[in-house]
Amino acid sequence: MTAPVPPRAKQVPHRREHHGDVVIDNYEWLRDKSDPEVIDYLASENAYTERRTAHLSGLREKIFTEIKNRTQETDMSVPVRRGPWWYYSRTVEGQQYGLSCRCPIAGEDDWTPPAVESGAGMPGEQVLLDANKEAEGHEFFSLGSFAVTEDGNLLAYGVDTAGDERYTLRVKDLRTDELLGDEIPNTSPGALWDPSGTYLFYLTVDESWRPDTVWRHQLGAPSSDDVVVFHEPDERYWTGIGITRSRRYLVIEVGSKITSEARVLAADDPTGEFTVVLPRREGVEYGIDHVVVAGEDRFLILHNEGAENFELADAPVADPTAQRVLIPHREDVRIEDVESFRDHLVVGYRRGAIARLALWPLTENGYGDMQEIDFGEELYTAGAGANPEWSAPYLRIGFTSFITPVRVFDYELASGELLLRKEQPVLGGYDRGHYEQRREWAVAEDGTRIPLSIIQRTDLHSPAPVLLYGYGSYESCTDPSFSVSRLSLLDRGMAFVVAHVRGGGEMGRHWYDTGKTLTKKNTFTDFIACARHLRDTGHARSIIADGGSAGGLLMGAVANMAPGLFDGILANVPFVDPLTSILDPSLPLTVIEWDEWGNPLEDPAVYEYMKSYSPYENVLEQDYPPILAITSINDTRVLYVEPAKWVARLREAGASDVLLKTEMSAGHGGVSGRYEKWKEVAFEFAWVLDQVGLADA
Repeated sequence: MTAPVPPRAKQVPHRREHHGDVVIDNYEWLRDKSDPEVIDYLASENAYTERRTAHLSGLREKIFTEIKNRTQETDMSVPVRRGPWWYYSRTVEGQQYGLSCRCPIAGEDDWTPPAVESGAGMPGEQVLLDANKEAEGHEFFSLGSFAVTEDGNLLAYGVDTAGDERYTLRVKDLRTDELLGDEIPNTSPGALWDPSGTYLFYLTVDESWRPDTVWRHQLGAPSSDDVVVFHEPDERYWTGIGITRSRRYLVIEVGSKITSEARVLAADDPTGEFTVVLPRREGVEYGIDHVVVAGEDRFLILHNEGAENFELADAPVADPTAQRVLIPHREDVRIEDVESFRDHLVVGYRRGAIARLALWPLTENGYGDMQEIDFGEELYTAGAGANPEWSAPYLRIGFTSFITPVRVFDYELASGELLLRKEQPVLGGYDRGHYEQRREWAVAEDGTRIPLSIIQRTDLHSPAPVLLYGYGSYESCTDPSFSVSRLSLLDRGMAFVVAHVRGGGEMGRHWYDTGKTLTKKNTFTDFIACARHLRDTGHARSIIADGGSAGGLLMGAVANMAPGLFDGILANVPFVDPLTSILDPSLPLTVIEWDEWGNPLEDPAVYEYMKSYSPYENVLEQDYPPILAITSINDTRVLYVEPAKWVARLREAGASDVLLKTEMSAGHGGVSGRYEKWKEVAFEFAWVLDQVGLADA
């Protein structure tokens, strides 16, 4: 079975010159998706991939059925109180998308959410938005902004039907269920109503998909009259719009990867001028919230000035520079988030590669004693959930682990009791006692200890096939989470392992800083060290590497650096041609990425370093393991052309078992609709199982 050949390969070479280096790229022409030859080539690749995996069709259908049968298809979330309503979402068997709903509360003092034993809805239910109806006639659908006015009368929501992350913003009158004439195209997620419900703030993006402008729209006025509230001209920065938890201040957030700035405006003066809290300074990040302490209005300021892992301070609203330290910097604790309520603060932080949560009461005299919430598991993820009411007597918390389905708790502030409101149902008799999770540590080339999370059935005998997942960029953390679909791998005798490599944030800011820019190769060598640890300690008899987006860069790098270590590589929307992309400031999101990868346009050292690890630049004539690359034609974050070029160059170098699958109506997140996503997971899992000899298990 012959693989497709790019029809114009080596006929239209692209010449790149930087810092005295000349590169000829024979596959750059694949970037033009308006060219019918490009579309035909991608279609031929899809047909080839389908033929090569046709023998797995039965297994794909079986895995899809397993996921479907374990999922309670008609289900609903735990209602959250906001004003006189309980808000919740629910799903219906057979429908691709969810419904956003609400029902009236029984009384002003009722804070106990209605039971959620059934997904059939609640008495007095009002469906705010049925995404299935919105998606009719479209192959792709994504919901962006979703904002209800404080009086509950209006809903602003954004829809994307292409996958390119440009949303049409609409306004619905919830009293009549009618759409108003206020429709605004080409917005970014992040719409916000002022407390009066008269003005709608929203974001737009520039040609590089960077959210750069905050607008104010007056309800009922034509969008041509909308006012630019703030525009950020510096291409390294993006903007956001929010409101403090007290609902007292509107906040414009401006940030690059390493620098931030906040601007505030009293929420009861929505047409006023925003003022800077603390002027931006290169390398200093901060975020704010509003708190009332001992009767005084103060800003909470979480910052990293002289504090690598951040410290928390507060200051009078009138003078944010007059700060006092509340939680000082610690080398072993990374403070990640602080949320204010009327009577307490909620502090989220990371210690020992685990995200933790603490309550900090506010007293008449100031701050009381902080108390960490104990969840009783070694590996877990816990965080504050939806808590729209500033003065609620409960704190909504979400909890999960690799073997514990998602649990929703209400923490009763008066008693300190955790009240379980719901656990994610897993149909078919799931028993967490049949599975185990544990932490191990690999040792990197430079002696750094790298945490691994291992998940498997308790009756699995080593050595076993392993799916080794990695990401390692943007300080993103791969925290423990339960997956219904993952059971289809575990129950067939495969272990799932997460390599928490540098470039992520699991071990604090230093972990991130030593896996980016001119230390990026640590991400790759850490992953290789984790794979070798699994083999050397007898855990793994075969290893499939798995990563997506920036994790796809990791996949491409380790494929070049240690191909014999892996029995297969699964790369989703992989960022495998980073040097070409980061050299071109006209491409979407390139300039704001320079703080993450460095600027090869201006710095020859960065250029040479990126060229030395870029997967596309470093394909060799060597034996590669089987590779499956999956991309989407409308992806604006990692353009489809990167994996398309990569696959072509791998084949040119002699790699014989390389597949490319392009979703022709999707974006960075892949296909939309839960059933379509399950089918995609089944496709990937069937391929993985086939590589390790478990296709018949």
